[in-house]
Amino acid sequence: MSGKPILTTQRLELYRPAPGDLPGLCRLIADEETRRYLGPASADPQPQFERLLRNAGSWALYGYGSFMVRFRGEGEIIASGGIFHSYRGYGEALGLDDVPEAGWIVRADHCGQGIAGEVMEAVLSWFDEAHGSRRIACMIEDGNTASQRLAAKLGFAHYGAHEVTDGPVPVVLGLYERLRP
Repeated sequence: MSGKPILTTQRLELYRPAPGDLPGLCRLIADEETRRYLGPASADPQPQFERLLRNAGSWALYGYGSFMVRFRGEGEIIASGGIFHSYRGYGEALGLDDVPEAGWIVRADHCGQGIAGEVMEAVLSWFDEAHGSRRIACMIEDGNTASQRLAAKLGFAHYGAHEVTDGPVPVVLGLYERLRP
């Protein structure tokens, strides 16, 4: 089992990513349904290694990033979720460059169990306490109604849209933000 838990919930342990997490990250998005709303994401080791390094960089440079998620006392990654530092390159006006961005992924065999909500409620509470209340952005592909509902429940409000054309088919991303005074 890698990584000492930083946050725990009733069912889950959330820990910072570790080098040994690469196989679990590949399994996390191996299912086609899990990748449905992840753009051109691939479960191959090379792109997941790059994602692991980006996440480690967010932790190293900003003190926050995505957590790996497992059931308490178990070792298998069943989800990831958190607030990572983002630079999407969509332009400053869209509010996704050089900002904290929320995101979550739950492995297909654990969807519908409330895991993403449990993770993100714990993460947002931790983030606010550790880093102060501030704007957090999030983007959700149109059609991903489960994530749209969760974002609203977590206090994110829709503020715009952006069409991404660099994948196999163009997709529209809903842009959301959580503002705190």
